[in-house]
Formats: sequence, C-alpha cells, structure tokens
Amino acid sequence: MASVELSARPEPLQISSNTTAIVVNDMQNAFCSAGGYLDKVGFDLSEARATIEAVGRVLAAARAAGLLVIHSQNGFAPDYHDIPAGSPWWHKSPALRHMRAHPELSGQILTEGTWDFAIIDEAAPAPGEIVIRKSRPSCFAGTSLETHLRSRGITTLVVIGIAINVGVEWTLREAMSREFFGVLVEDATMAAGPAEVHRASVYNVERFVGWVTTTAQFEIASRALASAA
Repeated sequence: MASVELSARPEPLQISSNTTAIVVNDMQNAFCSAGGYLDKVGFDLSEARATIEAVGRVLAAARAAGLLVIHSQNGFAPDYHDIPAGSPWWHKSPALRHMRAHPELSGQILTEGTWDFAIIDEAAPAPGEIVIRKSRPSCFAGTSLETHLRSRGITTLVVIGIAINVGVEWTLREAMSREFFGVLVEDATMAAGPAEVHRASVYNVERFVGWVTTTAQFEIASRALASAA
C-alpha cells in the first residue's frame, strides 16, 4: 500500500489511497446557489463560485487517485419526523427557524425532494459514490458514515464543502473524537458568515482538531498517489 506525503499544517501528513476518503459536505442548492436557503436568509454567497470550483478540483484529483468519495446531503423529511419539536436542533436550526417565521416557505427549504435539497451539478456524485442523508450538521450524527469508513479501513478523512463553520468543522471535530485523522482543504469550503468566521474555523482545525491543506497541495499528493498505483 503506497503512501505519499500531503503538505499540510501544522505538519505534513501521510495519506494512501486505501486509507483516505473524501467527505463532501452539503454541496446543495441550499448552500451554493442564488435563491437557496443561505441566500434567502441573507448570507453572503460571493465566495460560492470559487468554492464550487475548488471542490470540483479536489473531486477530480481524488477520483483519479482512486480515493473513496462520500457525499452528505443535509435536510429534513417533508413531515419533519426526523426533527421533532423536542429536539434542540428543531429550536436551533436557522433553516427551521426561518420557515417557522415565514410559514409560506414551509417545506421549501432543505426539504427532501425540493430544488433546495438537491446536490448541485458541479459536485454531483459519480456512479458508485456513497451519498449519506443527514438531518444534523455533523456527517456522523445519525448516519452510516462511520460504518462505511470502518468497513473499508479508512483512517483519514479529507473534508470539503459548505459550510466550514457548521457541517465541515462539526464533522472534523467528531472525526477526531472517533480516532480518525481529519484534513480540512481550506479553500474548498466557505463560511456561513463573514471572513473572520472562516479564519476562526481554520485556526481551530489547525490547532486543535486536525490538519489544514489547500486544493493545490491536495492535487499534488493525489497525482503522486495515482502514479504509485
């Protein structure tokens, strides 16, 4: 099993095609597109296009290197049975709060079967790639993610997508708690919030949670993995 060095902070990390997976967090119209949930509630989407392009580059590199790719798709059942009123997330979720404040939008934001819920074409899962549906920010919460990883011997997760300060960081924190090595590709994500929020999440990951790399550095490592195969 060949491994290569991925340039990262605070130090380089060894990755291999057999033990490394990509987790693509919530690349949905809700979070990426004009008219989607984040746009509706007033978040700045000016970085979305650059993020989409970087995610596409990471995906292309990962697929060429034969890495496992897992996509998350975040949202609610049409009858909201997965978010009961007694759940803290029922109270805290900005999407649910917005729909309660605007009943005319009920069932339109992050709801299964809607345009808002759909994964954007630029980040669409390739045939055979895993898609996990989630109703909480973390990709681990109430999903089969850990089962997919453990059954394949995955030890390192490279996490990309939107938003860095919600699902991406939440997933990386849980990965650390479950003894996975977590890598953030800092330019293949964006914040739900101002620029300082992005910087804070990068700081948290680099100092306390995992490792931080860039799209360009990931492409270099992936090419080395593909050559070693």
